[in-house]
Amino acid sequence: MSLVNLAEKLAQISTHWDPHVVADYNDNDVMVVKFKGEFPFHKHDTTDDFFLVLEGEMIIDIEGAPSKVVKTGEMFIVPKGVVHRPRSETEVKVLLIEPKGEPNSGDADRPPAPKPRL
Repeated sequence: MSLVNLAEKLAQISTHWDPHVVADYNDNDVMVVKFKGEFPFHKHDTTDDFFLVLEGEMIIDIEGAPSKVVKTGEMFIVPKGVVHRPRSETEVKVLLIEPKGEPNSGDADRPPAPKPRL
């Protein structure tokens, strides 16, 4: 059991699209990430995709549906199997929860991030 200061962890990240593990929750990685721009469209066949915006604003583009704007303090869960793409016009800070070993890139051609621990 330990206290995790998310702002301190995020201050250690200088890159975009590179999630860093800050805690373990059951068989899940709790991660923080900064991003700007757009990630490729992708899907996760066996797990939902959890996003909690800590600072800024992100847009989730969903195949066949209107895009969703997710603001500071809001969360969005993309159900498994749904093709989606997170993006932002300015830097956004996000908390992610994913099963351990789940590639952040899903089925996209982009190589998955290594997810180092902070």
